[in-house]
Amino acid sequence: MKPVLANYYVTNRCNASCDFCNIWEDFKSPFIRLEDAEVNLKDLKRLGVKVIDFTGGEPLLHPKIDELLRMAKLNGFLTTITTNGLLYPKKAESLVGLIDLLHFSLDSPVKEEHDKHRGVACYDKVFESLKLARSLGEFPDLHFTVRNDNIDHLDTMIELAREHGVVLIINPLFSYGDRGDQLTPDVLDRLETYSGQAGVYLNPAFIDLRRQGGNQIKDPVCKAVSSTVVISARNELLLPCYHFNNQKIPLNGNLFEIRKSETVREAEKKQGRYDFCQGCTVNCYFEPSFAISANRYMLKSLPSKLRYSFTKFVTQRLRRKQSGPV
Repeated sequence: MKPVLANYYVTNRCNASCDFCNIWEDFKSPFIRLEDAEVNLKDLKRLGVKVIDFTGGEPLLHPKIDELLRMAKLNGFLTTITTNGLLYPKKAESLVGLIDLLHFSLDSPVKEEHDKHRGVACYDKVFESLKLARSLGEFPDLHFTVRNDNIDHLDTMIELAREHGVVLIINPLFSYGDRGDQLTPDVLDRLETYSGQAGVYLNPAFIDLRRQGGNQIKDPVCKAVSSTVVISARNELLLPCYHFNNQKIPLNGNLFEIRKSETVREAEKKQGRYDFCQGCTVNCYFEPSFAISANRYMLKSLPSKLRYSFTKFVTQRLRRKQSGPV
């Protein structure tokens, strides 16, 4: 089975310190090198990957993020970046047209709450970035990580997104290690009522998965290895995933061969079955897992995926052609 997604960590460094994430604690993380990325992107194309998520850390910290995006586009990939917005105003013009799915993270409509969770004052930069992106003809999304303590802000967040003419992505918080809390049954019930609303993207399969207690190692839903190629900022293939990796394989220009190796085949057999996979709800891997699986989760997620894709790749592109920058 061909992977559909690459999570490409351009650095683990971050200019924020979110309380639900620990990636930013890797203070000595390098930045990926352009020469490594050029080889890896060609191999990812050979492997059948369609989408490159340049992630981190804060991906816009990479001093040559525009060149990385340009390389990805030249290889025919859809590109996506999620950013806290702090650096976007400085780099916006160099990024125009290079990011297919641009997400600005906003966790509360209340400035003090958002900045507290992010560990840095970035609320104002989110809205500055949002307005700037729209003025440049881009159609970003607001990315709202919903928690037990901010669910009451959801209606206001939807209104904010509509006022700015963008989609609100509802990202249910997941836990791993000592970070994040499991969403309560009441919060899951409330979330479900927002799936399918205009201008909102929420994959309802995420809710079903949590109600079932997350991934079950005796009957796993996760296909992290099959669906997703994870490349670290140190130019390693991470198996089975970033958040619970137990293998780090140096690439050295051999990504294609490594992905075809017996090592990866064995990891595919064990995906979702490791002890640490029990109860996992990490969205990064279940979204692509649902996409390649013929099961009820795929059927549950399909309508929301189709609506979002139509909005991003049909409706918004037509608006861009008709009106240009706003």
